[in-house]
Amino acid sequence: MYGWMGKILDIDLTTHSIEVKELPLDLAQKYLGGRGLGARLVWDNVPPATEPLSPENVMVFATGPLTGTKAPAAGRATFSTKSPLTGTIHDSNVGGSFGVKLKQAGYDALIIRGKAHKPVYLSLSEKGAKIIEVPELWGKDTLSTLQALKQGENSAVLCIGPAGENLVRFAAIIADGRRAFGRGGVGAVMGSKNLKAIVVNGTQKPQIADPEQFDFVVYEARKQIKANPITSKGLPQFGTSMLVNILNEIGAFPTRNYQEPYFEGAENISGEALERLLFKRTACWGCPIGCGREIKIGEEVVHGPEYETVWALGADCGIDNLEAIIKANLLCNELGLDTISTGATIACAMELSQQGLLNERLSFGDAALLPEIIKKIAYRQGIGDLLAEGSKRLAERCGAPEVAMQVKGLELPAYDPRGMKGQGLAYATSNRGGCHLRANMLGPEVLGAPKLVDRFATSGKAGIVIVIQNSWAAADSLVVCVFATFAISDEYFARLLTAALGKEYKAQDLQRIGERIYNLERLYNLRAGFTKKDDTLPSRILEQPHVKGPSSGQKVELQKMLEEYYRFRGWDADGKPTAKKLAELGLLEEDQNVPGI
Repeated sequence: MYGWMGKILDIDLTTHSIEVKELPLDLAQKYLGGRGLGARLVWDNVPPATEPLSPENVMVFATGPLTGTKAPAAGRATFSTKSPLTGTIHDSNVGGSFGVKLKQAGYDALIIRGKAHKPVYLSLSEKGAKIIEVPELWGKDTLSTLQALKQGENSAVLCIGPAGENLVRFAAIIADGRRAFGRGGVGAVMGSKNLKAIVVNGTQKPQIADPEQFDFVVYEARKQIKANPITSKGLPQFGTSMLVNILNEIGAFPTRNYQEPYFEGAENISGEALERLLFKRTACWGCPIGCGREIKIGEEVVHGPEYETVWALGADCGIDNLEAIIKANLLCNELGLDTISTGATIACAMELSQQGLLNERLSFGDAALLPEIIKKIAYRQGIGDLLAEGSKRLAERCGAPEVAMQVKGLELPAYDPRGMKGQGLAYATSNRGGCHLRANMLGPEVLGAPKLVDRFATSGKAGIVIVIQNSWAAADSLVVCVFATFAISDEYFARLLTAALGKEYKAQDLQRIGERIYNLERLYNLRAGFTKKDDTLPSRILEQPHVKGPSSGQKVELQKMLEEYYRFRGWDADGKPTAKKLAELGLLEEDQNVPGI
């Protein structure tokens, strides 16, 4: 088998059953790996009524056919499950080396079921798997756990912190102390299974069908990365935080819980400000872009925050103290928290407090409160117990659901759709909720990649969003970093796949695979009770235009875009895939028990 390893490791923590299963070739070709394979395995193993924090939910870690090869930015892995934050099908994505090590251990995917009777960790290698009890590590932070379990430089460690153990609905899984399966409460799913960590070692390599042609396409793809100003200059020089000033200047940088589009302290937390603290640049396994950075504060060298983190713990909370944001980011990593949902939920609480709806004094701009409130969330202490449920449940509890800036329960990230309207459609139609990684209109609406479109227009945006959604679903299944898609087109990825697998792929084949994955996820959510009414945005974005700045007077006219989107998708007026569309995608057998299909 070329590209894939041909094996799935299936572990039941309740029974201690460990089984190696064959990866069917037709399943691999239909879904590739990563997000696509994970979605199919969740579909097959998690009934829609499953409680996300019950033993019946499963965890699926998956690699792709390009993982561990020379392909640029192909060192990632995905995690799929049913989210305890949203109730949707959910996948998360991590860089670092875990995906490569899982594949080098000989597995395309790892399925984890059940619940251990005591805290355990998994030790995986090409020799097999072991379930090992570690009650002494329960309660430890992620750095302490990493230090206790790291097995030499060639191993990869995933673990949860106290947030995951305490079932915080937006707990993260931390990879090697600095990368994260961040969104949707995946750390809580792991904690619900009494699984503290996973340690992976391996030395195997995937076989390539045509090594000479593969190396040539890799060379060409790397040339594309070097020729693109975003991947050759912007991201390497300033990291993802280069976006702070860009989005602030156009009035699309959400501030104080999306109440304003412009942050007066943006310069203090920008990529340029972080650059002054730079110690060295870092990159994930096999990535020529290198958007990561280590920074120096005093005598301490630490991992620098990403754009979303700088925004969530900074501008969204009205905070422009960069050192406080950096330390809050490190604390979130140590405790195992998603920084986006953490910051956005704190910002929601600040506004609720501002309105007198929360019996706790939380003020925008108060950097000193970050460490205390983050710890309270992770340990579910005091007000933190309420915030640990996420902004949607928090705002509903306080009688003001409109204050939560979320879609389908997932907190919105750092792009205000009133300043880039296609992004509003991308949020509303995201299968995992408010997310910039299902489709990000930053390229066409702001950066001009591949070409610039009117960011305030609504007509024609549906087609662009769909193409990006399909393309990124395929990229997440290969599994490659979406940053690489700024420079590398579907055509190049198809050529890489052709050389790797020995089966011809075209760009349109990747679009069709991505479309199949997106529709399967949609079917799962419909089966779980989601409807057209969930494809929406917070009323603030739909009804309240900004009163000043470059995006003043703008609000998102979602309905027209949504109607066009459903039509282009081949869905009916209620947002349900038609039988004709499902037949085109080879999904007719999956439409059983979906209401109205």
